Amino acid sequence: MGFAYTNLFARELPAPAPRWTGFPKYNFIGGHNDPVHIPAEGLAAAASAVLRRRGADLAMYNFDGPQGYHGLREFVAAKLATGPGISCAADDVLITSGSGQGIDLVNRVMLERDDTVILEEFTYGGALTKLQRLGVKIVGAPLDEGGLRIDALDRILGDLARKGAAPKYIYTIPTIQNPTGTIMPRERREQLLELSRRHGVPIFEDECYADLVWAGDRPPALFALDPSRVVHIGSFSKTLSPALRLGYAVADWQVMSRLVGCKREMDSGTGALDQMIVAEYFTTQFDPHVDGLTRTLEDKLATMVEAVEQQFGTAVEKMWRPKGGIFLWLKLPDAIDVRKLVEPAAKAGIAFNPGPEWACDGPAAKSHLRLCFALTSKEQIREGVAAFAQVCFEETGIPERSDNVRRSAV
Repeated sequence: MGFAYTNLFARELPAPAPRWTGFPKYNFIGGHNDPVHIPAEGLAAAASAVLRRRGADLAMYNFDGPQGYHGLREFVAAKLATGPGISCAADDVLITSGSGQGIDLVNRVMLERDDTVILEEFTYGGALTKLQRLGVKIVGAPLDEGGLRIDALDRILGDLARKGAAPKYIYTIPTIQNPTGTIMPRERREQLLELSRRHGVPIFEDECYADLVWAGDRPPALFALDPSRVVHIGSFSKTLSPALRLGYAVADWQVMSRLVGCKREMDSGTGALDQMIVAEYFTTQFDPHVDGLTRTLEDKLATMVEAVEQQFGTAVEKMWRPKGGIFLWLKLPDAIDVRKLVEPAAKAGIAFNPGPEWACDGPAAKSHLRLCFALTSKEQIREGVAAFAQVCFEETGIPERSDNVRRSAV
């Protein structure tokens, strides 16, 4: 008989993880990216070059200081100066172990149990989960085709002020919103910053998908417009590789000094070799790599939209057409609770993200779902969407299927 660990476990743990049995055939979940665009040869050459030049430095923890490898911080500063329009130096950048650690660090610096934060009504599920575990009060603000609705946010801030509740921050994903794929226009960004000034609430800006914009143009980051009241995070997971686990944070030193202090408490530094390789490769190859990746992703999106329209038809009540990124956000009829489709879909080799996991009001999003189109091939997208529509029909009777469609899907 094994030792009785169960009685010793801490309270409020996440649910136990099942044993991993492999990836599904049709994998439409998570932030995976296109495998064809992993530049293995280029990364191998970059690793060889940087190891010959600085390999001996790996004998030390944080050999370029606690904020991360200086070459990567220099690259981040240069990258942010172009599209986002952020003016910062390498010393204003902190390299993190993915953007998730950036969120953890900001929460560690800013939040205590029972604090209030404002999020977009549909938002990054990982951010939601972290906040729920911290025991903070989450207020969802409505979205439209331009992102966060300023009129609604103004009312929310006014209502909270009358109740004596001062939000610790407003968390927003303004450029390629996750999961809706919208881009907040510049005028609205300026209005958001004005609300921030008026109500004394800082902004937590997450731009993990901002490099993957179809048209290439995007408004300046909120941090670029007012660095004094914005904390900015980004990631290399979406532009290069999620498995490398590299992100970054940019903030005024008043905040940055606290982020660095908390990171030193949290770990002994983000993996230096990964930082060195990414800096070596991206310093010369960032633009051509991202250009090729976005073209492929936009093409895959077109395939997924076509497949969804063909297989679900008018059963899709709303489809948000993303302006970049890797996700398609959908709403099915209210009669469908997508959470009840997770298990039968898994049995058919299909994985998708149920909407409640990406919404401040989970039950209200029961008919929404998120599909990642980056990892699977175009053929897998067509096959997987058809198989998912068949599962949905078998479980709910929606979408209506002709006999020909039923036979072809079996």
